[in-house]
Amino acid sequence: MRLTALPAFQDNYIWALQAPDGSTMFVDPGQAQPVLDAATQGMRPAAVLLTHHHDDHVGGVAELRARWPNLAVFAPEDERIHLECERVGEGDRVESAGFTFPVLSVPGHTRSHIAFHGHGHLFCGDTLFSLGCGRMFEGTPAQMLASLRRLAALPAQTRVCCGHEYTLGNAVFARHVDPTNAALHRRQQEAMDMRSRSRPTVPSLLASELECNPFLRTHAEPVRQAIAARLGRAPLDEVEVFAELRRWKDGFRA
Repeated sequence: MRLTALPAFQDNYIWALQAPDGSTMFVDPGQAQPVLDAATQGMRPAAVLLTHHHDDHVGGVAELRARWPNLAVFAPEDERIHLECERVGEGDRVESAGFTFPVLSVPGHTRSHIAFHGHGHLFCGDTLFSLGCGRMFEGTPAQMLASLRRLAALPAQTRVCCGHEYTLGNAVFARHVDPTNAALHRRQQEAMDMRSRSRPTVPSLLASELECNPFLRTHAEPVRQAIAARLGRAPLDEVEVFAELRRWKDGFRA
């Protein structure tokens, strides 16, 4: 299958996973035009997957439905998504046009956030980013950490397809937290090279995120030491490590 990151807005990605026959699953189309353009290049819309209710992830669906009235849309249980769609949640499986995606509940960024994992890809919206994670608009640190742990337990060769191009900014913060991490330094250099050539820095491999992403490394001693230095004491547990790490990132300025 062929994966394409379609740029939208300033830094969003709409993901397109295309089967050999042209059938394409589109993920989080906040804008319709990139999908309409992709369709002219042979990506035939089979269905749309939505990870959460924010407009930059769902705002293009109505226009796509005007073009393809029977387009299947799969979305989380959330009354803020004002669309006719099939509601899915934890334990469900999306099956459409030869695609199969088990659904994972990953609350934290929003209370109803879901992710789709299948065909070697993880479509995780704004829960997990390369070298970072989403802000907690509606969830608690314990919820978000549990969600990230669920994603971290997926196969290491999973391709992480997140909703935004945030890798360079995340890398600067991650290097402040974990400055001696050689794998992180390599990933930062790789990302800088990609962006210098106007290439997306994602998808990344989950194996790389496990080595480099401080929000998946709340158990690691360098991350714990960095948080202890901020707290002036040893953190009580990984939830406190994560909570302080997220608080630090929220106010971070390079």
